[in-house]
Amino acid sequence: MEQKKKVLIVEDEKNIVDILRFNLQREGYDTLEAYDGAAGLELALQENPDLVLLDVMLPKMIGFDVCQELRAKGSSVPVIILTAREEEADKVLGLEIGADDYITKPFSMRELMARVKANIRRTGMQPGAGSTMDAGGGLLVNTDTYQVTKGGKVIDLTQREYELLAFLASHPGKVYSRIDLMEQVWNYGYVGDDVRTVDVTVRRLREKIEDNPASPAYILTRRGVGYYFSAD
Repeated sequence: MEQKKKVLIVEDEKNIVDILRFNLQREGYDTLEAYDGAAGLELALQENPDLVLLDVMLPKMIGFDVCQELRAKGSSVPVIILTAREEEADKVLGLEIGADDYITKPFSMRELMARVKANIRRTGMQPGAGSTMDAGGGLLVNTDTYQVTKGGKVIDLTQREYELLAFLASHPGKVYSRIDLMEQVWNYGYVGDDVRTVDVTVRRLREKIEDNPASPAYILTRRGVGYYFSAD
């Protein structure tokens, strides 16, 4: 029998935790709860959940710091930031520090569940045949272990960064718009300003895999259209 996926809820409002727990469990997930950032970080590191729902405004340690600390400790668990603020800067900051996604309160439970499912997807995938893609210049993408190496060194990517790289690298030379990428990689259709998410993820990815991120050799921009992986 397949083991249930485990979602860690880090949120200080008990009524929101109760609603999230109820809906997640009804969808077949196991849940863990923490009511402050420090406890959330500890649980995330101890329990190794399949996904973290992380509020921004938390006692003891804000969500951004929790996410940053998780990434600094080498955790690549998918993180969805829950923010009550509509400010663009908050969303971008969450993505810059390694969150995979964000959702703004108040959110519909249907949308939240769709995002949980989309973000938990890769960890549930069976390793496929195909193992290693040679992306050129010493960059290797292993589709069995979800590991990326360059010149023999492992590059630490979040789940979303890995998925974006693997998707583009497996379709070299083909240009994808931001909306295409939201559908293909993020696994949900165009939602408002979310296309900004693609730009931030591309930028973070370039910083990790490119020798010179300002003049990329792997992930290139076709101005006014979108992004593509260099086939050269």
